[in-house]
Amino acid sequence: MVAAYRFHPTILREYDIRGVIGKTLGEADALAVGRAFGTVIREEAGAGARCCVGYDGRRESPVLEEALIAGLTETGIDVVRIGVGPTPMLYFSVYHLSTAAGIMITGSHNPKEYNGFKLMLGRRSFFGADIARLGEIAAAGEFARGKGRVQQNSVADAYAEVLANAWPGYSGNVRKVAWDPGNGAAGELTRALTRRLPASHVLMNETIDGTFPNHHPDPAVEANLAQLREAVAENGCDLGFALDGDGDRLGVVDGQGRILWPDQILAVLAREVLETKSGRMVIGDVKCSQALFDEVARLGGVPLMWKTGHALIKTKMAEERAVLAGEMSGHIFFADRYFGYDDALYAAVRLLAYLDRKGESLADIFDSLPQLVNTPEIRFACAEERKFAVVDELRDRLKAEGADVNDIDGVRVTTPDGWWLVRASNTQAVLVARAEAVDDDALAALTAAMAAQLKKSGVALPE
Repeated sequence: MVAAYRFHPTILREYDIRGVIGKTLGEADALAVGRAFGTVIREEAGAGARCCVGYDGRRESPVLEEALIAGLTETGIDVVRIGVGPTPMLYFSVYHLSTAAGIMITGSHNPKEYNGFKLMLGRRSFFGADIARLGEIAAAGEFARGKGRVQQNSVADAYAEVLANAWPGYSGNVRKVAWDPGNGAAGELTRALTRRLPASHVLMNETIDGTFPNHHPDPAVEANLAQLREAVAENGCDLGFALDGDGDRLGVVDGQGRILWPDQILAVLAREVLETKSGRMVIGDVKCSQALFDEVARLGGVPLMWKTGHALIKTKMAEERAVLAGEMSGHIFFADRYFGYDDALYAAVRLLAYLDRKGESLADIFDSLPQLVNTPEIRFACAEERKFAVVDELRDRLKAEGADVNDIDGVRVTTPDGWWLVRASNTQAVLVARAEAVDDDALAALTAAMAAQLKKSGVALPE
């Protein structure tokens, strides 16, 4: 009988398992995750089922991998080690090798002291109640028993080939591209991919280094794109790409160094996809601009606003057979000629192929997009036991006042001049707010209205 195990209460999150090394997460947790998830795989696919395991470039990831594999094999699950690389490569391996499950060891875009696990069961995301059940299995000590085997199988070359094939021909319209993987797990793959692509490519920070010596690898933060913008200007690039720590989120700047935020990237990609997939659904999360949903409808697609969260988006895509989706954090999902998961490198190549074929610069396309004004994503502390109650209070008050409220994920209030949003984070003790309007005066009015509603619930919106 294997001893029961209790995880730190903060690490079993909605979409993944994540904690601070040496404080809330360590080898014992990795061992218990392996045992608990192996038990679930046994239930789903039987003894001898295979699970792919990959890891990112953080210092502790190889140690966590060893403990995780020990836990998995103790349950009778066979492990396929794919080595270091980005999270989308792990997703790819599950499809490419037809395994029953996959686990990626990664701290994603979090600071260097973090690490964790992203999980797949079959070809679906493993999240929410699934992750909570791992805690229940571990606490009861009800682990399956067996003796699994371990094999090494690199899929890096096959993955790079699939990515490169997303740009099938070259018209010479895209000449030079800058890439910044941010010393994250996609660095080596970016180098391997760009060798296979047409045009000229300028790489920086492609050496995998989990201390992130140059800047934090989160392209959703404007300051982290400074090096990329400089490289685009200095090298005369047509555009530039930035990746997050595990390569599933994308940042983009045009040839003038202007940032295209993820909802704008999605609007451009929708033009390409809907050329041949008219009438199909495109999904954006509740933080996306109204301009995105309007553009999808204009292009002949079916726009759907959905909940924030990469696992929730992937699940909804499969349910609705959507061809494209994205969220403001930078996750972009292709089910058109791809597998329906979030992959920054794949999205980048599809964008390059579109620009090259159309002969338009990204800067010109940027100028053609609606120019609205908006706040950045505003995150502010709210007690865990209070955050959802605040959102419920806002919803009930606003509906009683006759406001136009979308409550699919938090409250999104639409007015003739724009919209504002407040939602509770599923992973932290914070509220998240955003607003968008036709001009600065309207934005100020919307933000003031949002602040007034929050004040009624005892919460102050930061300046």
